Amino acid sequence: MNAPVIVLHPDDSVAIAADDIAPGTALAANPAYGEIVARDAIPRGHKIALQKLGVGDAVLKFGQAIGNATELIQPGAHVHVHNLTAAQSAGVPEWSPPETLMPLDTEPQFSGFRRADGRVGTRNYVGVLTTVNCSATVARQIADRARSGLERFGNVDGVVALTHATGCGTPSEGEGIDNLRRTLAGFARHPNFAGVLIIGLGCEANQLGLLLDTQSLTPGEHLRTMTIQDAGGTRRAIELGVDSVVELAGLADASVRSPCPAAELTLGLQCGGSDAWSGVTANPALGAAADLLVRAGGTVILGETPEIYGAEQLLIRRSASKQVAWALLERVAWWEDYVARNGQSLNNNPSPGNIAGGLSTILEKSLGAVAKSGTSPLRQVLRYAEPAAERGFVFMDSPGYDPCSVTGEIAAGANLIGFTTGRGSVFGAKPVPSIKIASNTRLAERLDEDIDFDAGPIARQEATPEELGARLFELMLATASGQASASESLGFGDLEFIPWQIGATI
Repeated sequence: MNAPVIVLHPDDSVAIAADDIAPGTALAANPAYGEIVARDAIPRGHKIALQKLGVGDAVLKFGQAIGNATELIQPGAHVHVHNLTAAQSAGVPEWSPPETLMPLDTEPQFSGFRRADGRVGTRNYVGVLTTVNCSATVARQIADRARSGLERFGNVDGVVALTHATGCGTPSEGEGIDNLRRTLAGFARHPNFAGVLIIGLGCEANQLGLLLDTQSLTPGEHLRTMTIQDAGGTRRAIELGVDSVVELAGLADASVRSPCPAAELTLGLQCGGSDAWSGVTANPALGAAADLLVRAGGTVILGETPEIYGAEQLLIRRSASKQVAWALLERVAWWEDYVARNGQSLNNNPSPGNIAGGLSTILEKSLGAVAKSGTSPLRQVLRYAEPAAERGFVFMDSPGYDPCSVTGEIAAGANLIGFTTGRGSVFGAKPVPSIKIASNTRLAERLDEDIDFDAGPIARQEATPEELGARLFELMLATASGQASASESLGFGDLEFIPWQIGATI
């Protein structure tokens, strides 16, 4: 009996095992490859050679080089980290204007919270933010005490304290504190917060006044501020903070949902706990949904600069201008220097879980990761937590660490997160709903309480990425309208606020 394998591109030199394959099993590949028999045990999702590959030969998947053979590989052999190494970059492709996607014939809508500044929220929270780790305990106790009286505010989704581990012990100028201040400002302005209280200690490097001044934040009815030292200490600060948060909850309760165009959605894209199926099923399905949102006039944010490494040429070809292309290359060059200064390499990925799932090189992972961005032109390259000035598809510089990357995307304006996973990442990020997309049905069934959408039918050739992308887009509209995501039902989001820290702690 022939074992089924999946060939993703006519030029590929490897196929993917659709199930575990025993040695000696004939493969049901395209007849053009001839008769192929498995030489090794091939785990589900792993690669198997379709042709003879000599030392140094490029190994092709997705029609792209994912690495070079480090030894002679015969047809039917298992291709993985033992005989494959990352390829060198193919260089910068020549830029030409990309094609623009046609707008949708209809105007999809969702039910959201229209704020005074015109932006639209998908949730209605009250937030408690901190300038420094020293005010974290006070912030959490304020949120905990304030929640006990929320029953009378039926339109409020909750009170959340988002604390962090920095704000002092770092230089008061430079990239590190700039990142933190942009992040805090992005959350303070976020349309999913009807009101925010910012709490400082009083003597920290990230001074409350400097935060407000540098980020053009103006305290008022919906933005309150205080410091523990000026309040007279911990207990008095908590009492004042609870009173302020209850007042903010009362204001938030006056907010109601109303019909809004899908153009008001900003979708943050993320993948975590990836496997070999992620780039075949979940990421292409999310990419198809992202294209629909762009065609509806919305915004899509791709992050994780280390996880586009080796596939940046695909985004260069989609850049709307040469300036955008060069901005992306500058960020990649910054990362190459950054990791070198810290004694690391951008090819330190995939993680052990990724490798067990069948991913062999960062190039293979990156090619699959870029698929979740769809096909639309790249309009802008953002710094971490920088608000998007362009609608459509944009890229935000961030680490590949999921909570840190999503924190930046939310600060940049994402009011919805699409998160693909193949191994089973559990994640959520208040105040924004995260839709978890499984790359395979086994995972979707095993972690059914954590998963919102199963992209596994693509691997079984029961649906195309475009068909599942259309269904996923409908789920996005429903979730944006208030349908709880799996991670929201499980209570995720209070501890996943991780601003990107750069620089020495001193």
